[in-house]
Amino acid sequence: MKKVTVENYREDKYYPRIVKATAELLTEHRVFLPTKVKIPMMQPQLTDTLFDDFLQVLPTDFQERAYELQAFARARKIRSPLQLLQLVLLYCGQDLSLRSCAGEVAKLQGYLSDTAVIKRLAACVSWIKSLLKSVFGLDKAVNHGALNFIVIDGSTVQEPGANETTYRLHVAIDLMSLTLREVNVTTDKVGESLDHYQLAAGDVALVDRGYNQPKSLVPLIDRGGHVVLRYNPHSMTLYERCNEPKGVKIDWEQRIRDLNGQPGAIPVYLCHQDKRIEGVVHAMPLPPEQAAQARRKAKQNARKKGRTASQKTLMLSGWVLVFTSIPESLLDTKSIAELYRVRWQVELVIKRLKSLLDIDRLRARKDSKLADLYLHGKLLFAAVTQKIAQRRFGQAATTMAGDRSITHWHLWRTIANEIKAGLTACFPKNKRFIDDHVKSLCERPRKRKLQSLPGRVLELVTECCALGVSIA
Repeated sequence: MKKVTVENYREDKYYPRIVKATAELLTEHRVFLPTKVKIPMMQPQLTDTLFDDFLQVLPTDFQERAYELQAFARARKIRSPLQLLQLVLLYCGQDLSLRSCAGEVAKLQGYLSDTAVIKRLAACVSWIKSLLKSVFGLDKAVNHGALNFIVIDGSTVQEPGANETTYRLHVAIDLMSLTLREVNVTTDKVGESLDHYQLAAGDVALVDRGYNQPKSLVPLIDRGGHVVLRYNPHSMTLYERCNEPKGVKIDWEQRIRDLNGQPGAIPVYLCHQDKRIEGVVHAMPLPPEQAAQARRKAKQNARKKGRTASQKTLMLSGWVLVFTSIPESLLDTKSIAELYRVRWQVELVIKRLKSLLDIDRLRARKDSKLADLYLHGKLLFAAVTQKIAQRRFGQAATTMAGDRSITHWHLWRTIANEIKAGLTACFPKNKRFIDDHVKSLCERPRKRKLQSLPGRVLELVTECCALGVSIA
């Protein structure tokens, strides 16, 4: 039908599907946007049970968001937002090349070029970020009136051929469940800071010495949160607990000597602008062998910079100093030491992101939309993987409370492999489009052509086959 009019609209081939989709929406909503009618109309029939598990973790309106954020405008070779999501996961989850992604779509629905894939993927950045935020639960209230131990750390990702940092990942995990709570992606120009995270009252941030920044620590403590921080006296100044208006800087060399080689707690003030926060520095001596190794490392670092390590630096190298805003009456020095050691779990989560999910296999250039999509798509894949693991295996297998008999490594790998298998099953081969599939996988025209046998060699092979003989 070339033109739909009032007289012939009932004869249009889409009319029954529009009526059915509208009836389904009216059972749930009194008013809805016209774009919502498209979604039930264009649902692909080919989905896999394993991939359905992935979809159940996403927000229910994930397809509507594709229209709202202009990731999906109209149906062509990509028939619906669901198929567009599958295309994103082929690139980010399966790590297929752009041409291979085009080939997967082509074998199901006809020829698609890798250039078209690039354009489709580039439009999905805002949509994938929105879904990732919802899966992490960051669009909901964070403060539940509970005590949450959050381990925070950073990691780096390099673009192809780079020797230095291209992007920085700011990772926060829930220490009790060992699950990703929040991950932010920034360029290499942005340093580590607590300002990257949504932290509220009741949250206890466990951070390393890279976060010795009063400007980000004080606001968190002021909101009712707490910190457990590997303290570096060279990066952040702490003050004596006294009534001096300007404060008295702590002489750490003398304070450490006063401990006589024994663990101890030192009351301090953390100051920023006009605010003064009470805190405690728990000082713990390293074993002799580790202390000697730390001093050798301090001397080497000073030598590289053309300096000589001071006596203060060498003495402090033999100690672990941990600052916390949690009162000593709640957690003593021994408990703080044990708690800080558990911070290592965030390193294992980052290792899983890189070794199991290959988040460091960035295949796009810095500041490109494809690079942005790849990193956030990987994080969406990881967030959904851990949600499915929690639902399937329960809290007993995925919590730090009590004895543990299994690591998240095996759980993540099991779920990730199932999702990838389900995603592959969503693109079955259609015999009608075999030629289109091959065409989508073909190399682009280029000056240096692919090698082939010389013409005379081909003639000789043909002649020998025809005569049934070989070269004497």
